[in-house]
Amino acid sequence: MTAIDVHAHFVPPKALEALSARGVELGISLVDKGAGARCCRFDDGLEVRPFLPGLLDLDGRLAEMDGQRVARQVLSVWTDIFGYGLDAGRCDTWHRILNDGIAELCAARPERFSWMASAPLNDAAAAARELERCAANGAVGVIVTANVDGRNLGEVSLEEFWSACEVLDMPVFVHPSLPQPLPRAERFSLNQTCAYTMDTTLAVGSMILGGTLDRFPRLRLLLAHGGGNLLYLIGRFDRMHDAADRNATGDRAAHPPSAYVRRFLYDSIVHSRDALRFLREMAGIDRILLGGDAPFPPGDPDPLGSLEKAGLDDDAIERIAVTNPTREYRLG
Repeated sequence: MTAIDVHAHFVPPKALEALSARGVELGISLVDKGAGARCCRFDDGLEVRPFLPGLLDLDGRLAEMDGQRVARQVLSVWTDIFGYGLDAGRCDTWHRILNDGIAELCAARPERFSWMASAPLNDAAAAARELERCAANGAVGVIVTANVDGRNLGEVSLEEFWSACEVLDMPVFVHPSLPQPLPRAERFSLNQTCAYTMDTTLAVGSMILGGTLDRFPRLRLLLAHGGGNLLYLIGRFDRMHDAADRNATGDRAAHPPSAYVRRFLYDSIVHSRDALRFLREMAGIDRILLGGDAPFPPGDPDPLGSLEKAGLDDDAIERIAVTNPTREYRLG
């Protein structure tokens, strides 16, 4: 099996080297938390969790991939450190550092890794330019957060960026980011279990109902964690689209929300046999791509095994794990 995992995170060591050397200039401090743990603190006051060891160890990642029967990962940088609260110039510089670092890592192991760019979404024009630069440097897609400094993705002015995504024909990976959990979600892992999936759902709902998908019909969006709660709530979305005053709600969708379900791609990280079958029924087998979410605890440590345990036949597994990622990320 030449399986391809499209949901895997990494932080290039050169980014940490840049913070050690230029942190004051960038507005980001590399903070020593003791026992070898380090984290990022941004000048706007945000301090994120310490880096997990697996975010920094590529040799360990290769061994893990071999155990999972995964031939290739499409790497993306950990979204918590995207720094959208920085001023536009610093944010642009920071994303150039992140992208150059991950590009260099993947170029050294092209048989095992591809990469997605990130972009400074607090400036749509700069984000478009960075995406163009990264596409020329080998990026196969781009990762964006479901919210930009607390604003729903579909409510941020990103027209120039979305246009660049269409022109470059790059898949856009929509990933939640809540480095500072709401007080109600601080305990019991509720931030990762509930708030992350709702972050994705809010983002996609805002893009559907705000008209982003109508204005950019060729956008290819991959949704993390099986689309969050979108598919389970799609009937409720349709009901409100029909019943609510659209002038009051700002609903500008040209079609019922359920009409957009098969516009999206979905990763396979749902942790449930029944949920995976539901995802297949709602989205279709050709819209699902293999994901593991390394190295985070909510990830799937055996993504291929999860497909097998769901009772999918060999053809369906081949499509999710090989055919669909190869097609969407132009890896053939």
